[in-house]
Amino acid sequence: MHPGAIAAVSPDKPAVIMAGSGRVVTYRELDEESNRLAHLLRAAGLRPGDHIAFMLENHPLFLAVAWAAHRSGLYYTAISSRLKADELAYIVDNCGARVFISSAALAEVAVSITDATPGVERRLMLDGVAPGFDSYEEAVAAHPATPVDDECQGVDMLYSSGTTGRPKGVKPTLSKAPLDVPGPLLQLIQFLFAPSADSVYLSPAPLYHAAPLRYCLSFQRLGATIVVMERFDPEQALALIERHRVTHSQWVPTMFIKMLKLPEETRARYDLSALTCAVHAAAPCPVPVKEQMIDWWGPIIHEYYAGTEGNGFLYVGSEDWLKHKGTVGRPLLGVTHICDEDGNELPPGEHGTVYFSDGPDFVYHGDEDRTRASRDPRGRGWTTLGDIGYLDEEGFLYLTDRRSYMIISGGVNVYPQEAENVLAVHPKVADVAVFGVPDEEMGEQVKAVVEPVSMDLAGPELEAELIEYCRARLAAYKCPRSVDFRQELPRHPTGKLYKRLLRDEYWPAKSS
Repeated sequence: MHPGAIAAVSPDKPAVIMAGSGRVVTYRELDEESNRLAHLLRAAGLRPGDHIAFMLENHPLFLAVAWAAHRSGLYYTAISSRLKADELAYIVDNCGARVFISSAALAEVAVSITDATPGVERRLMLDGVAPGFDSYEEAVAAHPATPVDDECQGVDMLYSSGTTGRPKGVKPTLSKAPLDVPGPLLQLIQFLFAPSADSVYLSPAPLYHAAPLRYCLSFQRLGATIVVMERFDPEQALALIERHRVTHSQWVPTMFIKMLKLPEETRARYDLSALTCAVHAAAPCPVPVKEQMIDWWGPIIHEYYAGTEGNGFLYVGSEDWLKHKGTVGRPLLGVTHICDEDGNELPPGEHGTVYFSDGPDFVYHGDEDRTRASRDPRGRGWTTLGDIGYLDEEGFLYLTDRRSYMIISGGVNVYPQEAENVLAVHPKVADVAVFGVPDEEMGEQVKAVVEPVSMDLAGPELEAELIEYCRARLAAYKCPRSVDFRQELPRHPTGKLYKRLLRDEYWPAKSS
């Protein structure tokens, strides 16, 4: 149930295959590499409960670094490789990292935060060196490939993607359990998706995000092979499923949309018959998109709703989803409640803030105000991720939008996700964001910012076409009154949209 156990019986089995370069990391290499780094961390004075951080692209040794921290009983923070210097410095400093690891590909931004992160005692760089950084390869080579004597389980402390403000560090409890003890996520994965040592798991997203990181580590506990895409490309993803006989995969809805917009002859070119389980999460999936995916791939589409915070877990398979289209599932972990602004629980069908009870607790590291804001106002200890939704009579949850994205126009609540879901499937739209902008009469009006399939299409004609398309499918007050066009929207590779960055351009007085 961990790389060392797998390496003992299948040392030459691929633990990681890099999709682009083809580089293979075997289970022997994964085990030895993580052990050497674990010894280095001990030699640097780190003990269970201490903290490291790493910012890497989807690198062949990414998971080895994670396993080194995990088997050393440490908190470890994987950081987005797309952050700017001030964002990166904030996280490294805030999490209390004593060791920081990066790569030559990211050297410029990694070096730039040195003065702003005085708590870091050791800096290591893969694939090269830079001022203030030691060579990772040389440093770990000096240490043994056997486990450290006090090996125990660590845990990730990941930061929210900062789509609505400063990133928040989600700090779970450190168990320090023996390394071979399976955690609740692995048990859920085994129950829902039936992976085994023969499984091949395709990870098309950045590994620093919660789901890819946690699922890859969980599948490696079983001895599965992980195929890692350096970056997502819709046709390459299909080719990889065929080439490596991928059995399991995890996606975000924007990836589905991009694959569905491939020409029909391209989609039909690849043999996807080995794929038995395709999981999606992280962002809302428009109903027509999921319907098309089930038509194409069959009833192997699984959805879950959860957050980095881990306070709840909802799940729905294809069969139940087709009976409850648009749902994100029913709870397998925690109990779901819908509450109004005063914390009163609402009946089925009424929209309110989604709370969880009876699930794991969490705190936002060093941020009592945000931790307090995530609790229900009546002091029952229920926690929220800030989403709005409703339950049906059978207990299935439907998400309406993020609480912070709600538009109030003329006193009426407008949830921009509805218009986004409609416009996302328009054939001339590659990506879309909908949000409120100032309006003297109504307070706010609905605005869409669209990334067209081609910027040659951008202009008044497409604007009018998209507004009419939306009004044919939704009430007029829910639809954008104007559309702006952009070459690219600021979307996180995990599928989450940095809507705050767009919205702030239209609300300069409210920018934060």
